[in-house]
Amino acid sequence: MQALPILYSFRRCPYAMRARMALIVSGVAYEHREILLRDKPAAMLAASCKGTVPVLVLPSGEVIDESIDIMRWALNQSDPESWMASAEPDLVADYDGEFKHHLDRYKYAARYDQDPLVHRAAGLAMLFQLNARIGDRDYLGDSARVFSDIAIFPFVRQFAGVDPAWFETEAPHNLRGWLERLISSDLFEQAMVRRRLWAAHEADH
Repeated sequence: MQALPILYSFRRCPYAMRARMALIVSGVAYEHREILLRDKPAAMLAASCKGTVPVLVLPSGEVIDESIDIMRWALNQSDPESWMASAEPDLVADYDGEFKHHLDRYKYAARYDQDPLVHRAAGLAMLFQLNARIGDRDYLGDSARVFSDIAIFPFVRQFAGVDPAWFETEAPHNLRGWLERLISSDLFEQAMVRRRLWAAHEADH
C-alpha cells in the first residue's frame, strides 16, 4: 500500500484548522495524527524541532511545518474550488502578523502584561478594514470562498470567541455574516471532527 502524507494536528489550533481545511478540500488522502500540545510525540519532534502544529510529513521524508505552506502544497496537488486564484498573500500576512499580535495580547493579556482593550480596539480596526473589503459579498472571493478566507477566518473566530457578546455588538455586520458562513460550512464541520489521540505505537502497524 502506498504511504500517505502524515499530518500532526491539534483540533483547536487555528493554524492546524486552516491546514486541515485545505487538505480536505483538495481531496488529498493523508494520515491524521491528533496530538496534545502538552504531550508532543517524539515522532513529531523528530520531524520538526519547532514543536508546533501543524506538521506534514510527506512520503518522501520532506517535512512541511508552516500551515500556509501546507495549504499551498495541498492545493498544488488539487484545487477543485480554485482557491489559489485569489490567494492575496499580503492580506494573509497582515492577519498572520499584525492581527495575530493583537489577538494574542487581547486573549492572553495576563501572559503579556498589557492592556487587552488596547489590543482589542486595534484588532477591531483591522476587522472594519476587512469588512470594507468583503463589502456586500459572501466571501473575499465574491460568492465562493477562497484561500484568503480560509487562511484568515480561524483567527477572527478566535478573536470573536474572547467576548462573544461584545463581538456581536461591536463587530461590523457583514464581517459577522462572513464569519458565520465559514463556521457553519460543511468543510469546517469536517475539519473539526473530534478524533482520538494518536499513540506512538500505532506507527508500527
